[in-house]
Amino acid sequence: MDSFSIRPELPRLLPALRAYGRTLARSAAAADDLVQETILRALRAETQFEPGTELRAWLFTILRNVWLGQARKAGRERRALEAQRPEESRPASQGDRLELDELARAMAELPLAQREALMLVGVQGMTTAQVAEVVGVAEGTIKARVSRARSALRAALVHRAGPDLDRTNTHSSS
Repeated sequence: MDSFSIRPELPRLLPALRAYGRTLARSAAAADDLVQETILRALRAETQFEPGTELRAWLFTILRNVWLGQARKAGRERRALEAQRPEESRPASQGDRLELDELARAMAELPLAQREALMLVGVQGMTTAQVAEVVGVAEGTIKARVSRARSALRAALVHRAGPDLDRTNTHSSS
C-alpha cells in the first residue's frame, strides 16, 4: 500500500486554485465553491494521483472539469458570464485603481478561452505545455490564445487611453 498523500500540499495550492477559479467563474463566491468542490473530488480520487507528476496541473484539471460540468448542467453559465460587466470607474483621484479597473474591464471582454490561457500562463506561471494538458488542447493552441489575448489587451488599453497614448507609443523618436 502506497503511503503518499496530497493533503500536505493542498494548503499551498489554494491561492492558485482560487485565482484560477476566479478566472473561470468571475466571482469570488463561485470561485470558492469551485475550489471546495475541487478539493473534495481530489481527496476522493487521491489514489488516482500519480506521485512525481505535477499536483497543481492535476488539481487545475479537476477544477476546470468541475466548472465545465456546472456550466453544462446550468445551461446558461456561459451567457451569464458574458453578460456580466465590471463595475463603473473609480474617481480620478485613485489613478492606480483606475488603471487596474481598465485592465479588469479589458480582461473581462476577452473570450473565455483567451482569458483562461492568459491567466494560467501569465499569472499562475504555468508553461504552455502544462496549460495545454489542463485545458485538453494542443500546446500551439494555448500559445495562439495567449498571443491573441495579449494583443487584444494591448489594443483595448491603447484605445481606452485615447489617441495621444497611441501616437506616443507608435511614433516615439527615441
